[in-house]
Amino acid sequence: MPHSDQLESLWTLVSQHLRTSVSDDAFIRWFSAVQLAAASDQAVHLLVPDTIHQLWIEMNYVPVLQAAFGAVTGMEHDIKITVPAATANNEVAVAVTAEAGHAAPRVQVMEEVEDHPDGLSQAMTFDNFIVGSANRFAHAAASSVSEKPGRTYNPLFVFGGSGLGKTHLMQAIGSRVREIKPRARVVYSSCEEFVNQYVHAIQTNSLTRFRKRFRQADVLLIDDIQFIAGKMKTQEEFFHTFNALLEGHKQIVLSSDCPPGEIKDLENRLVTRFEWGHTTELMPPDEVMRVAILRQRAASLDVEVPSHLLEFIASKISSSIRRLQGALVRVSSWISLHGEMTQQNAEELLRDLLAQEAKNVMTIERIQQGVAHNFDVRLGDMVSRKRPAALVLPRQIAMYLARELTCLSYQDLGTAFGGRDHGTIMHACRSIEKKMKADENLRIRIQAIETQLKRSA
Repeated sequence: MPHSDQLESLWTLVSQHLRTSVSDDAFIRWFSAVQLAAASDQAVHLLVPDTIHQLWIEMNYVPVLQAAFGAVTGMEHDIKITVPAATANNEVAVAVTAEAGHAAPRVQVMEEVEDHPDGLSQAMTFDNFIVGSANRFAHAAASSVSEKPGRTYNPLFVFGGSGLGKTHLMQAIGSRVREIKPRARVVYSSCEEFVNQYVHAIQTNSLTRFRKRFRQADVLLIDDIQFIAGKMKTQEEFFHTFNALLEGHKQIVLSSDCPPGEIKDLENRLVTRFEWGHTTELMPPDEVMRVAILRQRAASLDVEVPSHLLEFIASKISSSIRRLQGALVRVSSWISLHGEMTQQNAEELLRDLLAQEAKNVMTIERIQQGVAHNFDVRLGDMVSRKRPAALVLPRQIAMYLARELTCLSYQDLGTAFGGRDHGTIMHACRSIEKKMKADENLRIRIQAIETQLKRSA
């Protein structure tokens, strides 16, 4: 059996791999306090802080854990998850519901939140946040807010694609505030957690306690605020929370995958409030910045990765920092187990990631041009508001192919197709999928367009 240092090193590598498979918020909430107690070629034993963690991880993350251990060790493992006996003996049972193969806690116990009142992770600070042209303005705004909370840029609204560092930046703000003012009440929460706790507070008649946590914060950081879309009761609650904090000159920081005005089903009064302060965007990093990120991450893994491999990864993966780090974890794990690695080895190891990344080479305009040429319509018709039958079908096909051949979000695709909302793009994709199943000739025609686009990319 490996000794404690080896177990710690193995869990560090597995944790890095987990970070590429789950959201930052999910990792912080469910895996940051996990310990690897034992490991063999067949099984691993994980210790978790309480039964809530045990139940939730067992019901939702065992396959992810098995994949992460397999990627690092090259072997299949049974996963055993337990709670230390002293902790288990003192815990109160938590009701859990399981429906149709999906399990989730019926309630989110508030005592657990109070054990970790700020939700912050020491792993995400300004010190290890790489600054470049893609995030310089966002970093500057975040730094200013952390030093003078409630006095500049209130609220601060950070938006950008998945895996570009929104959670890291928000966590860094919270950590810096606590560093400067140790007694400051800092609360970091995902929007999903905010919603779940609000529902629980209603169910258990504990709204006063819920409001005390969020409305008495000196700094409130809410990640993925777009999750509140369409939830009218929660929007009402957050509206009053927002006003209470702003009137008390407390700092609010929000993140989203799109600007406030593009969040569908968000009340206008919240849109206007989110736009009161400063809105800043995180862009995909350039190649120089990607290499710097890889160098820093490689150093933290304590594995020497040759510069030519770091540069190779940085040149091939550009859409997401999370995907970039995932590639590095794979390479680092391979080197730690096998020693020297060639570029050919790296290409084989990262084949699936590189295939996903290749989608980014395809541009929306190239897809629109290809479909327009095939249907003998003008390129401008792809983005126009005209709706004659002769244009609706090719426009929907272009939307469907854009979703299939790029990594862009529905919001980004809507913008590229004349400022349409994400619901229009979703409807177009579903409509074409149904038509392709019912019409063999249409399916063949769309596949031919797709093949031609891939060849010309």
